Amino acid sequence: MPGKKTTTKRKSATIVEDDKGPKKVKVSHKSHGKEAGQVLVLGQGDVGQLGLGQDIIERKKPALVPLPETIVQVFAGGMHTVCVSDTGNVYTFGCNDEGALGRDTSEEGSEMVPEKVTLQEKVVQVSAGDSHTAALTEDGTVYIWGSFRDSNGVIGLLEPMKTSTVPVKVPMTETVLKIASGSDHLIMVTRDGNLYSLGNAEQGQLGRVPWCLSDRGGRRGLSQLLQPRIVYFKKKVCFVDAFCGSYHTFVVSSEGHVYGFGLSNYHQLGNKSTKPCFFPVKLTCFRNSTTFWVGFYGGLHHSICLDSEGKVYSLGRAEYGRLGLGPEAEEATEPSPVMGIEPACGVSCGASVSYAVTKEGSVYAWGMGTNMQLGTGEEDDEWSPVKMTGKQLENRAVLMVSSGGQHTALLVKDKQES
Repeated sequence: MPGKKTTTKRKSATIVEDDKGPKKVKVSHKSHGKEAGQVLVLGQGDVGQLGLGQDIIERKKPALVPLPETIVQVFAGGMHTVCVSDTGNVYTFGCNDEGALGRDTSEEGSEMVPEKVTLQEKVVQVSAGDSHTAALTEDGTVYIWGSFRDSNGVIGLLEPMKTSTVPVKVPMTETVLKIASGSDHLIMVTRDGNLYSLGNAEQGQLGRVPWCLSDRGGRRGLSQLLQPRIVYFKKKVCFVDAFCGSYHTFVVSSEGHVYGFGLSNYHQLGNKSTKPCFFPVKLTCFRNSTTFWVGFYGGLHHSICLDSEGKVYSLGRAEYGRLGLGPEAEEATEPSPVMGIEPACGVSCGASVSYAVTKEGSVYAWGMGTNMQLGTGEEDDEWSPVKMTGKQLENRAVLMVSSGGQHTALLVKDKQES
């Protein structure tokens, strides 16, 4: 069958020898930022998540963020933003109430402009949730700061009820290749193809904690949730990628199979049940001998998917146009093609908004317009994809997009003059 040939070629990670010593390795994954550019932001910025200072708290069109270095990845958390530079430095800005910025913001206004997080090692990838940030270093170590929360408030970070305002090392015995964050959980894919999770487990998003222990670990306590532990399967499955929604998780095996766990109240996982999946389920709606899935992203109640041909699909809740399937759209229980977009190379979601980055460097947006995250300049909802425009997008190609609770960040580069 042609499917297995393609998925075998699509190896997600490679290990490269480091010149400094024979035992050191550098991790590599297709999701790590390779192209450097500049950061644009739009939407609401009342707590500094736009990084434009104290005077600018809203942008209807993309605005340039002044950063001291060129950037290879930008990630929008719930109310903060994280950037990785081409030299491996991390810059943060936005809400720091629970330490999500990982740096001192005691000086008035310092949270509203980008400043560097102190890390001794070069960072190759970041992820962020509502109140936490994680960073993956080039040797496969993960650092985390801030806090996880559940429906009753703070639960801690790596220890029960203990948060951290500076980066702390996640205790792992395996080398990590990729990290992904939901609102309050972290997923890690290792070099050995294993899956680890930690954080809030209330909706099943950790994939390893049964319902009876999902409320703060039950009789076993919060340590059960906050220490990284492996997600077990009945038979060995080698994983190469992971993607998170707010409260749900997608993982992809080396054979191209897609598994999911977590919240599925609007079928955002693509399974038939609307009950939370506390353990991984193989998602048969993604099984197709001719379709290879390369990207997923989840919002609060919906998901956006990308296949290897650049086609974009959506599933889950339809309100406010977040599926991009037109004004007559209803809840989608399986991946449904989103029309009107050129071949895409990346997708992203906010809580009720969706994005697709095309291979030509344009970005399309659709969904709820209330927070000005769509770049239309209006507050109207968009039920079908609309190409984002603006002065700062002229003669620039979009490399990636990331959306937080009320703001959106773009990584762009100048187009080459012909």
